[in-house]
Amino acid sequence: MPYTIALVEDDEALRCNYAKALMRDGYQVDSYSSRPEASTAFSRRLPDLAILDVMLLEEMEGGFELCRELRTLSPTLPIIFLTARNSDLDRVSGLRLGAWDYLTKDTTTLDFLPVRVSALFKMLEAILGNNQRQDETVITHGSVRIEEERKQVSWKDKPVSLTLTEFWILSSLVRRPGHVKSHDQLMNAAQVIVTNNAIAAHVRRIREKFRETDPEFDAICAEYGMGYRWRE
Repeated sequence: MPYTIALVEDDEALRCNYAKALMRDGYQVDSYSSRPEASTAFSRRLPDLAILDVMLLEEMEGGFELCRELRTLSPTLPIIFLTARNSDLDRVSGLRLGAWDYLTKDTTTLDFLPVRVSALFKMLEAILGNNQRQDETVITHGSVRIEEERKQVSWKDKPVSLTLTEFWILSSLVRRPGHVKSHDQLMNAAQVIVTNNAIAAHVRRIREKFRETDPEFDAICAEYGMGYRWRE
């Protein structure tokens, strides 16, 4: 499976050129023109690497803010800044926020960008012991597969798109198949403070999203007055 790269760039022509250069090297590219658009996408699924401009539309430091958000979601996701901002202060700010690299548009060619991305992926693979999918964080049970670091879920090898709250609820259930998880336990797992009805609504949406992939999905059972469990 090819690596997925998120490209956040507000200039349409540049965004298109960068995406084409990366796709020629075999990467899957998801492009976004603004911080809110990218932020919404990242809350559902993380890419394997993110390339961020600093200035995004009217947000002078939108890329910096997006980097902060990504670091709360994943401490290890490779992040590259690709920007016209070339001051040492900006470079220091980007690297201190957790970026792996800081490139400027005036010196980064369409030939160099894919090479730099490839080098970062090789570095990541070396750090992970040549295990690019971090198997120690993968949970599987029957037809479900959960990749916790990348926040990705699949059912019968087909992707299921969940919000972060839904993701953590599902992860809590699948980790202990057959065990009933109370509303409070699922609330703690999702790191939210909500009512029992809200947890029930989240579980209902999880079921609906799985059934979009498989209409016969029935792995989540409701236990009246106790909570929910994932079928063994």
